[in-house]
Amino acid sequence: MRKINDIIIIDGMGYDSNVYVFNDIIVDTGTGQNMDYILKSIKDAGGSVDDLSLIVNTHHHYDHIGGNQYLDLEVAMHSRDARALEEGDQEALLATMFGKSMEKMKIHHKLEEGDKIHDFEVLLTPGHTSGSICLYDGETLISGDTVFADGGFGRVDLGGDMGDMRRSLERLSKLDIKYLLPGHGPAVEDGSKHVKMAHEIATGYY
Repeated sequence: MRKINDIIIIDGMGYDSNVYVFNDIIVDTGTGQNMDYILKSIKDAGGSVDDLSLIVNTHHHYDHIGGNQYLDLEVAMHSRDARALEEGDQEALLATMFGKSMEKMKIHHKLEEGDKIHDFEVLLTPGHTSGSICLYDGETLISGDTVFADGGFGRVDLGGDMGDMRRSLERLSKLDIKYLLPGHGPAVEDGSKHVKMAHEIATGYY
């Protein structure tokens, strides 16, 4: 657990996604199976769960939303991905893949391209799911499962689309990214390099 620009970085444990906390926002919540670790990490970093008011989910997969039900907070997600959680579509949420189930959940804020979360702008980056988003503040990219360090990018065989992924990575490759904070794996500096690598690799897929 460390910080970049006052963003608390909580590395995913087990199948959990990474979790990021800044201001009154928690981005993704993991599977929910390691909430004690997540809550302790926030406290150890000098934060408090009592200061949080909103969960922002980068997409609707179980390993990013499972912890939502253990936090009494409003939830924000892109409108394209919100339906699966509001309808409790276990297959779309990938809950069944993890041998779990996920209760239906109200999405209080249906995010769209260009919305603001404090200093971060919502970027719609479909590919991993149709409603995957990244958050970008001009320096830091919180990328969910759209792009990872060292040229990795999210799977497209679980309700995604490779053409969308290529276009999203092309768009992100044009941004000036100092810090890349992905949904899994390490947060890294020189983020633009990693995103451009992912775009080049994706472009080679047919």
